[in-house]
Amino acid sequence: MRNGTEQIYEIIVAMRNFSRMDKTEFEKIDVQEAIENTLIILGSRVKANSQYPEIKVVKEYQNLPLIDFYPNQLNQVLINIIGNAIDAINEYNQQRTIEEINNNVSVIKIHTEIIAKEWLEIRITDNGPGIPQEVQKKLFDPFFTTKPKGKGTGLGLSISYQIIVEKHHGNIICCSALGEGTTFKIKIPIKQKLC
Repeated sequence: MRNGTEQIYEIIVAMRNFSRMDKTEFEKIDVQEAIENTLIILGSRVKANSQYPEIKVVKEYQNLPLIDFYPNQLNQVLINIIGNAIDAINEYNQQRTIEEINNNVSVIKIHTEIIAKEWLEIRITDNGPGIPQEVQKKLFDPFFTTKPKGKGTGLGLSISYQIIVEKHHGNIICCSALGEGTTFKIKIPIKQKLC
């Protein structure tokens, strides 16, 4: 009972952090807190259930400064990318045998680090099926989706691109090879230049 109550409390706190959408100015954001809030929200999707095996989440965090970011937009980017990784792994596992799944456990790795003192990088890597080159070229296009009709809008990565590149002067790229998984690299300036 206590464990369930604690989980509900964590979800409520995470949802409160997600719901600060009305802010129109940059604020100092703790990236690792944003990642943790996202993982709480997506927690039930990485747990084993009758359809899918557990997805192990490995966190490799460095000590990071707070960054300038519009509140809640980083959460939206993380939900989109981590959610897509979960979807890709679950779809991949539907095609694999129990033995294959047991020999190659499903993993999402989240790594954070400082690059050249002025940039923060978040790498989200999964060991799913990988993404074909022709699909990678279209990933950030509005309304492009590889999901079945009714399962995706094709807006998640397009919106993520706008948030990172256009609103925060960063960069987001996808590195993937079939059979080798996928990595999304998000590079964000620690301080935003106000014009």
